[in-house]
Amino acid sequence: MTSVAPTNADLALGTPSASQPGDSPRRFNFNLRQSGIYIAFALIVALFTVLTGGDMLAPQNISNIVVQNSYILILAIGMIMVIIAGHIDLSVGSVVAASGAFAAVMMVDWGLPWPLALLITLIFGGLIGAWQGYWIAYFGIPAFIVTLAGMLLFRAVTLLILGNRGIGPFPDEVRTLANGFTDGYLGNIGLGALGGADLFSILVGLVAVGAIVLTQWRTRKARQNYLQAVEPLSLFIAKIAIAAVILMFVIVQLARFRNLPWVLVLLAALVIGYSVLTNRAVFGRQIYAVGGNLQAATLSGVKVKSVVFWLFVNMGVLAAVAGIIFAGRLNQANPTAGNAFELDAIAAAFIGGAAVQGGVGKVVGAITGGLIMGVINNGMSLIGAPSEQVMLVKGAVLLAAVAFDVWTKRRAGASR
Repeated sequence: MTSVAPTNADLALGTPSASQPGDSPRRFNFNLRQSGIYIAFALIVALFTVLTGGDMLAPQNISNIVVQNSYILILAIGMIMVIIAGHIDLSVGSVVAASGAFAAVMMVDWGLPWPLALLITLIFGGLIGAWQGYWIAYFGIPAFIVTLAGMLLFRAVTLLILGNRGIGPFPDEVRTLANGFTDGYLGNIGLGALGGADLFSILVGLVAVGAIVLTQWRTRKARQNYLQAVEPLSLFIAKIAIAAVILMFVIVQLARFRNLPWVLVLLAALVIGYSVLTNRAVFGRQIYAVGGNLQAATLSGVKVKSVVFWLFVNMGVLAAVAGIIFAGRLNQANPTAGNAFELDAIAAAFIGGAAVQGGVGKVVGAITGGLIMGVINNGMSLIGAPSEQVMLVKGAVLLAAVAFDVWTKRRAGASR
């Protein structure tokens, strides 16, 4: 019996081809391209831990890293999806500013209830994304040009909304979302020399570890059922154990300080939701198909224009979320909010493994890239480095990440 080759539709949409009884899984190879970012992250954290005398991993500092970089991480989630599809968005910093300004006017000047104001702000961000998505997807103007224009347009909108003044303060609930922490619902438990820690936070961490183990095990079994290559069981267990130890260390440190930041809860929900969307949902597969091979995706029946349009709508909504978080953290909307946020979000996506040509990238990778940028900022600040050195290091890391991506592609092509 002859095996059936996968069709273009199978390749574009990520559908596994049927395996015949005589097939065997491919020999496992260590994927340096996918794992390199996590190794680099661990090395950077270790380096700054040594340079700061352990202050990098102090409970309060870990909490600060999460809270201070939350809005960039939120933007990175949307940006990685846009880049996977082969596009770019230069306007997100201005949309962050415009969204925060609009929310401030509604809550402070107009006196609207904060839940209603936040909902309208998300719709506002979605409409901005729809405006840009129309010109890109249906009118055919390159995303670089449309979003470059949007960067100027929505910065002007911010100035018009605010009238060149800051607006605040925000309601307590909005400030709590941006800067607040969960309550100690179950009280504290003793951790010996480490002192006390919030029991509820630790239980949340244990549940998260269990979910990771279950998800990864099911993914491994599914790959085996399709006769795809999987890592040896010993390596799989080691990877899960390392991830579990790191996660629980972070959770315990947060529980020792002021419990889990609410913005971390929001960020975790977004990461889980968008990871499921990109890995499991048809729309997620279509995003990869559009970025990986536009012609094949079109021939496979993917509605390319619709996918691109909704990607930018999604980016607008996430930019609005980031705008609310940033304004709530400062307790004020101001005209300069969001400056250079687009550069940090793009850098996070590329450092996290996105390919310049599109078709490659993961939400978790973008979060890791954003955390690398955050750790560099925080670590350089702790050792008293001047701002020009911080920019120098961040630029070098970004260039190194893209160069590594190009090198691994050439290496993979040469080995075929």
